[in-house]
Amino acid sequence: MSSVSEKDLECPICTDIYRDPVVLSCSHSFCRNCLQTWWQERPTYQCPCCKSRSEKSSPPRNLALKNLSEAFLKAREQQASHRPEHLCSLHSEKLKIFCLDHQQPVCVICRDSKIHNNHRFRPIDEAAQEQREELQKSLKPLRDKLKLFEEAKGNCDQTVEYVKDQAQQTERQLREEFQRLHLFLEQEEKARVAALKKEEQQKSQTMKETIQALSRDIAALSDTIRAAEKDLRSEDISFLLSCQAAARRVQQRPLLADPQPVSGALIDVAKHLSNLTLNIWNKLKQTASYSPVVLDPNTADPELIVSPDLSSVRSAERQQLPRNPERTKFPCSVQGSEGFRSGTHSWDVEVGNNKDWELGVLGEDVQVKGRLQAQLWRILFSDGKFTAFSSSDPEKVLQLKNKVQKIRVQLDFDGGKLSFLDLDTNSRIHTFTHTFTGTLFPYIYTENPLPLRILQRPVSQWESKVGRF
Repeated sequence: MSSVSEKDLECPICTDIYRDPVVLSCSHSFCRNCLQTWWQERPTYQCPCCKSRSEKSSPPRNLALKNLSEAFLKAREQQASHRPEHLCSLHSEKLKIFCLDHQQPVCVICRDSKIHNNHRFRPIDEAAQEQREELQKSLKPLRDKLKLFEEAKGNCDQTVEYVKDQAQQTERQLREEFQRLHLFLEQEEKARVAALKKEEQQKSQTMKETIQALSRDIAALSDTIRAAEKDLRSEDISFLLSCQAAARRVQQRPLLADPQPVSGALIDVAKHLSNLTLNIWNKLKQTASYSPVVLDPNTADPELIVSPDLSSVRSAERQQLPRNPERTKFPCSVQGSEGFRSGTHSWDVEVGNNKDWELGVLGEDVQVKGRLQAQLWRILFSDGKFTAFSSSDPEKVLQLKNKVQKIRVQLDFDGGKLSFLDLDTNSRIHTFTHTFTGTLFPYIYTENPLPLRILQRPVSQWESKVGRF
């Protein structure tokens, strides 16, 4: 035992000598009761030291450590029995009582002395127990605070890993989107280069045909001229005998019209290059769309899955997500990424056959009867019944004749109206009237695996909206 220190035999939880120690798969040991108490306050079986997950809820006993701890305690008790008793420095008597006023142990003679007149006393064992209880009470806030800090650190560790996963997934989606853009541009480039090559081929062929026709005319004229020039170089008598025939040949050769330059023979460079970027953008717009509301996955409840394009949400098994402050406090809900503080806004949601959903807007917290309360205006569908509800109005049952598949949410912030319409019939479902303040965020709730989807709109609508502002 001389090679074993007391520090080596202290339980990391209670910091006392091990009592019935058990060992985890990570090789850390704890008192059995300490470990079970620790696990009762936490959702998973983790090692209090290294946070690694334990495979067993009832870990095996560490027999070697148990024997060492018991031997150490026995040796310490034997040493304590041979120690000299604590004696009063004034009277050399045993310190058997504790002065509550002076907060110090004293002997029976001190108790009767003038310095302790009218003081309160306790037996040493009772005073020690009271002091231990007081110290335990003082330690409780520190232990609670330690627990909070450990939970905060655990959440930060989880956040680091989650951020890494988010970055990798977002990078993958970015690359996929840019690959689609690259493919579009490559196809557009090939089509435009092919059109240029086709024009080059057509115009080159036209010029070749023109050159061939000119070459034939040149050859015919050249033959006539050469024959006449030959006659001109002959002797006088020969020339006179043949000049009339030569004159007839020249006169009979039809005089061709002057050759004209070919119109449109050059490449129409302006057609290929004029406003190239704008033309490509206009063509791209025909295949592109935009979402008037983009869902924010950082606000989604752990039981919801937001689609990679951030346009739909559905219920699923609960995920292990960081407890970030942006996450909505309402269960099974998600918010839009952009809030509204003024103006008019609308978005369309396809609810389909989803049998449990809510749509609306979520406002900032306000003081109601001394406590903060969230502002929420929404319509909900559950158990085959439509209901309208807000934090400022009582619940109202809505009577609808048709089955609703698509809903348009219209917010007139400045006019103080929030309306819901059946998109297929363009009929009003319900309208809230309220003087809105602060920032309002689109709000969706569902407990159904069928997705609720924000419907895309043509880019032309986005351009007209941007143009208004």
